[in-house]
Amino acid sequence: MKFKLLYLGILVSLFNYSCIAQNIPMYVGTYTNGVSKGLYQLQFNTETGELNTQKLAINIDNPSFLTYSPNRKYLYSTNGTDSGFLSSYKINNDGSLTLLTRVSSQGKGPCHISINEEGTKVAISNYGGGTVSIYPVNTNGSLSEASQVFNHNAEDKKSHAHSAQFFKDDLFVADLGRNAIYQYKLKNNNYILKSSAIVTMQGNPGPRHFSISNNGEFIYIINEYGSSITSVKRTSDSFELIDHDSTLSESYKGNNSCADIHLSKDERFLYGSNRGENSIAVFKRNLKTGMLDKIQNISVHGDWPRNFTLDPTGKFLLVANKKSHNISVFSIDTSSGKLTFLHDIKVPTPVCLLF
Repeated sequence: MKFKLLYLGILVSLFNYSCIAQNIPMYVGTYTNGVSKGLYQLQFNTETGELNTQKLAINIDNPSFLTYSPNRKYLYSTNGTDSGFLSSYKINNDGSLTLLTRVSSQGKGPCHISINEEGTKVAISNYGGGTVSIYPVNTNGSLSEASQVFNHNAEDKKSHAHSAQFFKDDLFVADLGRNAIYQYKLKNNNYILKSSAIVTMQGNPGPRHFSISNNGEFIYIINEYGSSITSVKRTSDSFELIDHDSTLSESYKGNNSCADIHLSKDERFLYGSNRGENSIAVFKRNLKTGMLDKIQNISVHGDWPRNFTLDPTGKFLLVANKKSHNISVFSIDTSSGKLTFLHDIKVPTPVCLLF
């Protein structure tokens, strides 16, 4: 009898350890003009897709977009206020955050942050100010003041810099106001403008976010105003437009604003979010030509999907629904790329998800 009880106890312990081992942290950026108090952390089970153990990681204003340092010891956020700040944090052993630095974003309404592969530079996109700012990252994870500030505004056209990404020696910027993707090149530790439009965008689709293939050969741009995805291919010395696809169902006739875009882990599929139709559009991607074919539009089971992410296993997709205050979890069919809704959890004003 004692042996059976001991054996049972061992099995229970192993089961509990397995459940804990499958849990990974996910941070949630929010807007704090309602019930939200700042930046939250949840635990995500990579086997079941369950979200639980929600807690406030730090009380801070409008931590709206997030990124990790490459070593994952530090976290960075925009603070989307009119004055405009960005913050750096130390990640504590219990998942809570300690504020390291808080510096000016050099523009109103910072809405996106990214970090280079080496973890030495951070780029901030200021939607309201129309500027892009570059910051040196110190060895202790803190930030120095901006080393470069690019002003995209012109006398006849207002800039809305919406996102920026580093790729090797390139820095690409999606400017919704100027209707263009900018390209900067790194030279002598500074970025120099190479092109104010890597391709000509037809009409005024409003490029917002973009996803770059691992080899850098293709860029996929999601357009806020045009409810579309523009596919771009790198040539020997520039880029060319190769495809343009709607993100909406043929039956949908209402207003819509696109938001976020991500490639699947194996790059065979592409996902984009629709605010209005309140859906995720799923595309199958030709790995050789880069062309897209839409295969699904699925409800996000919420309102206003601002940002979404794929978990590190590539088996789940999670959506931050800003207006309905919930995060929806979907399983991904890895053979077809299609999504199946699993469940959701209430979180105050989620706008950015970070694994």
